[in-house]
Amino acid sequence: MLMIRTLLLSILLVLSSPALAEDYRVGERLTQRKATPAPNYREIEWDDLIPKDWDPMAAFKGLNMSRLKDSDPKAIEALEKMKAAWAEAPVEPSLDGKRVKLAGFVVPLERKGDAVLELLLVPYFGACIHTPPPPANQIVHVVLKKPAEGLKTMSAFWVSGTLSLQRGDSSMGIYGYRMTGEQLDPYPLPKGMK
Repeated sequence: MLMIRTLLLSILLVLSSPALAEDYRVGERLTQRKATPAPNYREIEWDDLIPKDWDPMAAFKGLNMSRLKDSDPKAIEALEKMKAAWAEAPVEPSLDGKRVKLAGFVVPLERKGDAVLELLLVPYFGACIHTPPPPANQIVHVVLKKPAEGLKTMSAFWVSGTLSLQRGDSSMGIYGYRMTGEQLDPYPLPKGMK
């Protein structure tokens, strides 16, 4: 089981560090590469989903993580505060009803045989699987118009569709956005990956 201090430090690292390697590791984000143009879709990045005035690290202000032990009530309280704040993370109202294209990692939610009907799109590898879920404004619940065959957990894809501001609780995390997924395109793998 992950210790609280390690968990909190991992979260801070994931939020503050760009990807450093060419293969996907837990916490790594996709390097934003221009997608093949998709008519009628605006290409966005994950930061576009976060209101400019929201600080995801506000719960940690004034807290020296290096001095906390796992059983320290302050560490436990900080983790609970963070979870609550991230579950209620505000969304960007200007994106409601917009047709967008966003690259991320997929976490299949509902399947019918080998076909995926619903998924979460998340900004970094391992989100909702190996680490605590990201803030709700960094999780998009995608309901696919057409089932997609052969999607694997944590595969990288461009997803195009209509975004709505709709908060919900999946089995993997609380999401702040829902998208009607109209098109899925594999994200190009970095050099050296098969």
